[in-house]
Amino acid sequence: QVQLVESGGGLVQPGESLRLSCAASGLIFSITAMGWYRRQAPGKQRELVATIRSGGSTNYADSVKGRFTISRNSTKNTVYLQMNSLKPEDTAVYYCNVAGAINYWGQGTQVTVSS
Repeated sequence: QVQLVESGGGLVQPGESLRLSCAASGLIFSITAMGWYRRQAPGKQRELVATIRSGGSTNYADSVKGRFTISRNSTKNTVYLQMNSLKPEDTAVYYCNVAGAINYWGQGTQVTVSS
């Protein structure tokens, strides 16, 4: 059974940093990409934050470019999101995604940016 375990969320002040981690366990076939999405409010659509493809190429939402960095450890099936210069509008539940033969999602981790 595939399981994605996220960690690293929390409450920080504007301008501070957080690092999210997502470890995937179980048998996952043909991973094409790993990434992070977020939902900023209940009922709002989940939006892409950043993805990293199996070849290493990355993609970021315009709102986080220059502040967030996605990376991965392929041997551990782990993906990270380094978030710097956090803003109140980054407040959201962040979800890990592993895209392969099947799409997998983590349970979500809350990030709150507030003074």
